[in-house]
Amino acid sequence: MRLKFFKREKKFKKGGFHTNPDISWEIVLYLAFALIVASFVFGFFLLKEIGKEPGASELSGRGQAKIIEKERIDRALDYFAEREKKSVEILNSPSPIVDPSR
Repeated sequence: MRLKFFKREKKFKKGGFHTNPDISWEIVLYLAFALIVASFVFGFFLLKEIGKEPGASELSGRGQAKIIEKERIDRALDYFAEREKKSVEILNSPSPIVDPSR
């Protein structure tokens, strides 16, 4: 006679809700592939935008701005030329301070 009073029974159920690792890896793989493709497409369009030459319509409104920029560049070049002259004068002039160690 067997008593099943304090015996533990193993209850394993087949089926039901469980995760399938194959499906989750496929999802991760497809998402990574889609992200890579999207980044290549975005990079291509960005490179295409940057590489555009300015058209005739863009130059018509900026014609005067380019003249102003040339004037500003000329003023900056004059300023640095004057600074160079002052630097040369300072380097070539004798020192007004007498060395006390002599």
